[in-house]
Amino acid sequence: MKNSTLASLFLALPLSVLAAPAAFAADGECGKVTEAEMNWASAGVAAWVDKIILENGYGCDVTLVTGDTMPTFTSMNEKGEPDIAPELWVNAVKVALDKAVSDDRMVITAEILKDGGVEGWWIPKYIQEAHPDIKTVDDALKYPELFPDPEDSSKGGIYNCPAGWNCQISTSNLYRAYDAENKGFNLVDTGSAAGLDGSIANAYERKKGWLGYYWAPTAILGKYEMVKLDAGVPNDKANWDECTSQPDCPNPVPNAYPVSDVFTVVTKDFSEKNAIAMGYLSKREWSNDTVGKFLAWQTDNQGTNEDTAYYFLENYPDVWKAWVSPEVAKKVEDAL
Repeated sequence: MKNSTLASLFLALPLSVLAAPAAFAADGECGKVTEAEMNWASAGVAAWVDKIILENGYGCDVTLVTGDTMPTFTSMNEKGEPDIAPELWVNAVKVALDKAVSDDRMVITAEILKDGGVEGWWIPKYIQEAHPDIKTVDDALKYPELFPDPEDSSKGGIYNCPAGWNCQISTSNLYRAYDAENKGFNLVDTGSAAGLDGSIANAYERKKGWLGYYWAPTAILGKYEMVKLDAGVPNDKANWDECTSQPDCPNPVPNAYPVSDVFTVVTKDFSEKNAIAMGYLSKREWSNDTVGKFLAWQTDNQGTNEDTAYYFLENYPDVWKAWVSPEVAKKVEDAL
């Protein structure tokens, strides 16, 4: 669910910040830029895409530094560096970010994942095509035989998250909320992230049924076409925070996973001193489908973040050219 405070702050940004990059390209110099290369693939690739475009298209001098959600946010908030966090999952730092923005220490430039971070229960697309009546979680729970438990084929199976992940708690609670056990389903322990990924790959390769938790954007969903089931109810944030996401929830009820806001965030000082980079960043966004596809390429080809950034720029020109002027696009293309 989109956060109204963050949305209002984003909409309240001055038009000079949200203007097209072409408006700034002829004025001044971009200068030095520091950006966090976050330690997950989509954010790491975004940092390299920014570096290539800013350096070749605008003449910036970009240095990438190692980053992660909390260390990067804390450093930007307290020390004013690095200048840019390309992909900040806002739900993890919502209260602190709201305060940092209101206190003029940080600025939200754009929503890099325009679909937001998406979680839920999914089934393979070929199952949904064969059974178009399956659109919601309750619909899927009518057919345990379509989603067999790998250890007990007489039961259906719902694949859970690895231990230690919050999604294991929420999936377990929703398993109870939807009364899945009485509908013929077991909750399947995947053991690890690799086990969860492998269960989807194995099902797809054998064209078998699969039902369980996953999220986007990810390489797995970029490689295997999956359909997210409707929860059948809207997200109840209060209940989610108090019950669905809590390990001691006594009486869980059906609830939809919240959509996570995912923004590019910069320091206030940088936003005021580098209009060229800000103009570009305010336009830079992509869809989960696009991210999933280039992450699948990265996994299949064991590519680095830099390799994948070049792959994206070479294969998705219609996406990134919408962020820049034709003159800048020509400079970037000449450098590829």
